Amino acid sequence: MLQLPDKMIPVLRRTLRTFRDRNGSADPIRTERLMMSLSGEVMNHFAGRRIRREEEDLGECRAVCLTPSRDRIPGSVLYLHGGGYCTGGTEYAAWFGKLIAAVTGARTFCPAYRLAPEHPFPAALEDAMAAYRRLREEYPEEKIVLAGESAGGGLCYALCLRLKEEGLAMPAGIAVLSPWTDLTLSGASHEYNREKDLSLTREKLQIFADSYAAGTDPRDPLCSPQFGDLSGLPDSMIFAGGDEILLDDAVSLGQALEAAGCRVRLTVAEDMWHAYLFYNLRRHRTQMREAAEFVREKLT
Repeated sequence: MLQLPDKMIPVLRRTLRTFRDRNGSADPIRTERLMMSLSGEVMNHFAGRRIRREEEDLGECRAVCLTPSRDRIPGSVLYLHGGGYCTGGTEYAAWFGKLIAAVTGARTFCPAYRLAPEHPFPAALEDAMAAYRRLREEYPEEKIVLAGESAGGGLCYALCLRLKEEGLAMPAGIAVLSPWTDLTLSGASHEYNREKDLSLTREKLQIFADSYAAGTDPRDPLCSPQFGDLSGLPDSMIFAGGDEILLDDAVSLGQALEAAGCRVRLTVAEDMWHAYLFYNLRRHRTQMREAAEFVREKLT
């Protein structure tokens, strides 16, 4: 798996900021979709060459199943991609899914859930439920770990709240990166990190939140899980960048989980940006190893 040297950090910073500043089009959803589709297609040529890929129809959406060809551990990761509930797809999900499969050794199941505004809430949650039910046909709950970044991170917790509502078995653990758990955008980091964030803006997130909620109260815990009753949820590992506007989402989620009696470990990487861990920088190899060990411990 390609690992980027630390000398690439200034280049990544300039690239991310340039795209953020130029992504002020009248149609940010379309622009973001084009960018994510292209990046997914390009990066899939470099990521996880020893990962076997299969596709599966889940009814309302398709999923990509990624299986390591060696050093495989039992169980499966259910990975829910980011993109503000409005962008992303099979190639984007497969890009990061391959990274997860490579570093953990676990089969990784990546549903390309339906996107807003064409398919607003609860479409993404329904597709995540369908993917979880599909995995439960093969694995007991203790052999499944949820993983996700950004909106996908929030969706991991919404999925667990939905499982709790229906009295269904919970997965073994949850590992998330820069989770978006508050669609009301109430976190103070939206202001104090406004200029520091290299990729996200409050204005863009507001468009995504309005498109996904589409009339549903954004404080609904199945939209914004940090407002829900988190008691009884699985152990969590949360990573966030210190410079991102969603920092308070991660911090508030960690505090809410602790208050609910759940076990949680929160890591904030100073001076880092949104979803920084997926850039696979050498600087963060220890954190990547910790995340992989968390998954392996839960599945073995």
